[in-house]
Amino acid sequence: MLFAGGAQAQEGIADAAALVVDMDTVVVSGVQPGPGMWRVSKGDHVLYILGTQSPLPRDMQWEAREVREVLAEAGIVLNPPGVSIRTDAGFFRGLALAPSALKAMKSPEGATLDELLPADVYARWSGLKQRYLGRDRGVEKKRPLIAVYGLYREALKRNGLREGGVVGPVIAEALKARGMKATPTLLELKIDDPRSAIADFRKEEFKPQDLECFRDTLDIIEHGLPQVAARANAWAVGDLDALRAMPAGRRQVEACLSAWTETDTARKRGLTDIDARVMESWLAAVDKAVAEHPVSFGTVSVDDLLRADGYLAALAGRGYRIQAPDEFEEEGGAEAELAADAASP
Repeated sequence: MLFAGGAQAQEGIADAAALVVDMDTVVVSGVQPGPGMWRVSKGDHVLYILGTQSPLPRDMQWEAREVREVLAEAGIVLNPPGVSIRTDAGFFRGLALAPSALKAMKSPEGATLDELLPADVYARWSGLKQRYLGRDRGVEKKRPLIAVYGLYREALKRNGLREGGVVGPVIAEALKARGMKATPTLLELKIDDPRSAIADFRKEEFKPQDLECFRDTLDIIEHGLPQVAARANAWAVGDLDALRAMPAGRRQVEACLSAWTETDTARKRGLTDIDARVMESWLAAVDKAVAEHPVSFGTVSVDDLLRADGYLAALAGRGYRIQAPDEFEEEGGAEAELAADAASP
């Protein structure tokens, strides 16, 4: 799908740059408590779940005392849900595939963004690119969703936010101290013909749903960053009510990034219904962990926990008792429970 851009788009670039809304939400910094954990139990075995959030304030330090207490006692630490694509390619064959994979990041037939996007959308993109990416010409040849995600990440950094680097290091440090490794929960999918899959993906055209995702991500960058920052702040200070009340903007960005699962390339290889299969893989790992260990720990995106058809609802449907952080803290929280367990004969 090609759109006429050119002169019309260029005329709108200056106007688009002027429309960008500066963030008026102050991003918190310094030591912050973060949210409490959900307590998920069956019998006397307990899984503590930390709801994670991305992005988070760049200059915050997570206090994490209660999480460290749980990690010190947990018999198993579950990795977050996700998907892993594997092939039978060995190391050297994998290196040979790398150039093809890099080419797949570019638009088919060498099309540039001004050729793929409608003039008004390209004008918006150009204004934001000028603001956050400067004169990066290479990005104009990338697939639109890859390009706009790079823009989104740079906008986060420029506005005092970051992805990663807060929760992961705390968990890694605790595991290292105990000589443990996190237990994988990923849904593993296999592609038998990686070179052919990459070639097919390179031929995938820019679809209307891709354009919608591109527009939605521009909306977040132009007007939604104050809300993104407010959500990051709410996680940092442990304001669960605010997290419950706020829309999950990050999930929209992730949905766009996972749009490849809706491509003909993915469907042809059986890579369908991924979200449900990812959840089931994680739930199976939870069932095993809780059955075998008195105390378990895991992390899941707070968005995925709280949505109506999310992970907490699925756990409740499997017979687990769910206690929210604010409900559980009224009983003293994880520290009090672990101390009581340690004191019991």
